[in-house]
Amino acid sequence: MSGHSKWSSIKHKKAATDKKRGQLFSKLSRAIMVAVKEGGPNVGDNVALQNAIAKARDFSMPKDNIERAIERASASTDGAAFETVVYEGYGPGGAAFVVEALTDNRNRTASNVRAAFNKAGGSLGQSGSVAFLFDRLGVVVVEGDADEDELMLVAAEAGADDIADDDGVWQVTSEPTAFARVRAAVEEAGFTIAADIRMVPKSLSEVDEETARKLMRLVDGLEEDDDVQEVFFNFEIPEALLAE
Repeated sequence: MSGHSKWSSIKHKKAATDKKRGQLFSKLSRAIMVAVKEGGPNVGDNVALQNAIAKARDFSMPKDNIERAIERASASTDGAAFETVVYEGYGPGGAAFVVEALTDNRNRTASNVRAAFNKAGGSLGQSGSVAFLFDRLGVVVVEGDADEDELMLVAAEAGADDIADDDGVWQVTSEPTAFARVRAAVEEAGFTIAADIRMVPKSLSEVDEETARKLMRLVDGLEEDDDVQEVFFNFEIPEALLAE
């Protein structure tokens, strides 16, 4: 999955310094509140909440913000009106996109997502039009120097299915049911990680640098929407673009 493990790493570094960090924290808070509404505030009994909190910590969201989101959802109806909506579409060059959103207004979100695709020269597709090109997996990205043997042992014992090296950035994948165990085991072993349950493309399509730039503008445009939580795609990001 060349380019994708690096992109996960870059996204986290970008978020740490991005002026729009407040918008990111708002999205993370929304995910935490929805998880509380669906499964309760007890972290030990709520896997979705565990994952939402872990993701918030990956992006350096302050502990106070996390606790406030849990308290707000526990004490009020905050988060109750939100629902998960998934959109599928095609970007320039035919690249496949899966967009996950949390929204309290389906019409608004659908309109915004459709507009982003149209502006980029892409198109919104029907449900199921591209989802079959992806697998839903738990992904743990390990940054920095890592002892391969130790990482493989720790991850395998926790239930990981695969470990791959992408020029020094390790990507550990597992079934979603094993994700929490794998993430905890790798982190407890002392590795620096970023982790999430993601739609991982089964294969990557190659595009030229000009098309890749258009596609990345589409990714940015979608991620700027307050309702959009995640954007997944199946194109290879050229090394020159990653380097920038």
